Amino acid sequence: MIDARTIRVLIADDQALFREGLHAVLTAHGIDVVGEASNGDEAVTLAARLHPDVVLMDLRMPIVDGVAATRRLQALPRPPRVIALTTFDDDESVFDAVRAGALGYLLKDSSSARLIEAIQLAVRGESLLDPSVAAKLVGEFARIPPAPQRDASAQLGLSERELTVLQHLARGASNKEIAAELRISEGTVKNHLTSIFEKLEVADRTRAALKARSLGLV
Repeated sequence: MIDARTIRVLIADDQALFREGLHAVLTAHGIDVVGEASNGDEAVTLAARLHPDVVLMDLRMPIVDGVAATRRLQALPRPPRVIALTTFDDDESVFDAVRAGALGYLLKDSSSARLIEAIQLAVRGESLLDPSVAAKLVGEFARIPPAPQRDASAQLGLSERELTVLQHLARGASNKEIAAELRISEGTVKNHLTSIFEKLEVADRTRAALKARSLGLV
């Protein structure tokens, strides 16, 4: 587990009270909040200057919204990891944020423990999907008929256990939750995910879930 004290975070949200609340939570967990932005343009400017590891990005902000800001952040020489913060009515923005490069996706009413876990995972290049957001993403892509495949899991070389892990991942389960459900260690889950990502030729959990859907695996 990465020491939270080594993580630098930038908060981008147009609501001052929400920023203050996030700042207090992160500081209480030893995370270094290097800056706060009230719109997407300011977030990109501060990120370019402060070089945060992670940006907590509200998707609906004035001047430049979170999706456009996320896209601009990916063009920086040292792009930070972006965790999109969303509410239940932000469905379309969430889908756009995925395409723009956001790595993690959390509802604003998530627990502080889940937020900290998402940040720690993001620093390692891993994503944490809020179950509700995962359901929305999979549901959206479910509208697109999967391409006809003959035994896609076998063609990709996925084992039965890897397929099971992938199905849990697509529902938004964390490594800890998958481990508890399958009665295996978190280390074993991580090993399965590494293998799954390689076989699907993807870099993170979200794209694994979406590709699995496009192949008819979930």
